[in-house]
Amino acid sequence: MLIDRAVVEVRSGKGGNGAISFLREKNLPKGGPDGGNGGNGGSVYFIARKNINTLLAYRHSKAIIAKDGEKGDKKMRFGLSQEDVYAEVPVGTVVYLEEGMVPLADLSHDGDKVLVAKGGKGGRGNASFKSSRLRVPKIAENGHPGETKRIVLELKLLADAGLIGFPSVGKSTFLNVVSKANVQTADYPFTTLVPNLGVVSLPNGIDQFVLADMPGLIEGASKGKGLGFSFLRHIERCRVLVHMVSMSGERDPYNDYCLINEELKDYGADLEKRPQIVVASKMDCPGAIERKKEFDNKLGFASFGLSSLTQNGVNPLINYIYEMIQKTPVFPLFKQEENPQYKIYQAKDSEPLFTIKRPSAHLFVIEGKKVEEECALTNITTDQGIAKLLSYLTKIGVDEALREKGAISKDTIRIGDFEFEYDE
Repeated sequence: MLIDRAVVEVRSGKGGNGAISFLREKNLPKGGPDGGNGGNGGSVYFIARKNINTLLAYRHSKAIIAKDGEKGDKKMRFGLSQEDVYAEVPVGTVVYLEEGMVPLADLSHDGDKVLVAKGGKGGRGNASFKSSRLRVPKIAENGHPGETKRIVLELKLLADAGLIGFPSVGKSTFLNVVSKANVQTADYPFTTLVPNLGVVSLPNGIDQFVLADMPGLIEGASKGKGLGFSFLRHIERCRVLVHMVSMSGERDPYNDYCLINEELKDYGADLEKRPQIVVASKMDCPGAIERKKEFDNKLGFASFGLSSLTQNGVNPLINYIYEMIQKTPVFPLFKQEENPQYKIYQAKDSEPLFTIKRPSAHLFVIEGKKVEEECALTNITTDQGIAKLLSYLTKIGVDEALREKGAISKDTIRIGDFEFEYDE
C-alpha cells in the first residue's frame, strides 16, 4: 500500500541537570566543588533510505521520542549523553513543519538527512562555576529543554517524466508496453488509484528513464476533487509531462487538453510551465486519424500519434521523451530562502529582550525567549542560584521596568513556571 502523507510528532531529549557536590576526602579537607555536567539529550533526524517506498510506518505513529540526557554526579562525573534517533523515510520525502507548512528539507537522495528536533544541552555542574572570586559555588545549571514539533511528511515520487490526462486515456497501457510495471488496466475510470513507476529502456539498449503513471485527473482536481491532490503532488518532481489525450471519440480531446492544463495552473508549483509532450492516444480506434487532424489544428502544432495496442509510434515517443528529459533541468520543490534555517529562526534586531504584562493588579508576567531560557536553566533550589538569576534580571533592566509598571513589594512576578515576590 502506498501511503504518501503522514503527520508525526517528534520530541528531542532534555539535557541532564548539572550536579552540586563538594569533594570530601580524608586528606583533602578543602577539596572544593566537584559537581559534574549533565549529558546532552538525544536529537531527532529524518533520513532517506532507498529500500523504503512508503510512509506506512508513520500512519499511526504516536511520536518519535529521543531520550533525556542523564544528570551529572559527584567526583566530576558527567551525565550520559543520549544517542540521536534516526527515523527512516523513503527517498523523495519532503519534510515540513506543520505550523505554517514551512518546508524543512527535500530528502531526494539515499542518505539525505534533516535535523527536526535538537536535543537539549546538558547543564553545567558547580565545578564549572569555580573562579578566583567564587571558590565555593553552590550553583548549577538545569539542562536545556528539548523540542517538541509536529512534522508533516509527504512522499513525492522520483520520476523523470509523468503521464497525465483524464481517466481511461491509455496511460497505464502505455506504461505496461514500455516497461515491466505490470499495472492493472480496465475500461473504466480510475483503474489506477495510486502512482506507478516504470523504468523505460530506450531502443539503443543503453539509456533509461523513470516514467510515472499518475491516477487520472478530473475537472476540479486542483481543489481536491477525485484523486486530485494525491495525484498532483507526485508530478512536482517530474521534469517532463507526457499529456495523453484519447482519440477514441468518447470525449472532446481539445476540451480535455485545456481542462487538464487549467488544473495544473490552478494547483500552483509552476506545473503548467513544465515541458509537455502532447500524445494523441488510441490511434487504432475508428475515426482517430480525422480526430487527430482536427485536434492538431486547434493546438497549432502536431501531437504524437500513438497506439499502445499495435505499438505504432511507441519507439519515436520514448526517444523524444528521453531527449526532452536531457534538455530539462531539475525543478526545485521550494526556494532555498523558504527554508526555516534561513527564515524563521533568525531573531529580529528590533525584538525586545523581554516584555512585561500585568494580567491583574498584583501579578506581573515577564516574557521573552532569552529571559525564560535563563530562568529555566538556573537551579533555584540554592541561594546562590536565586542570587544569580536576580542579578541577571537586574542587569538587563527588568527591575527598573517593573518599577515603571507600578510593581510594589509583595507583588507576584512570574517568569515561565517560576514565581517569586517582588521586593523594592
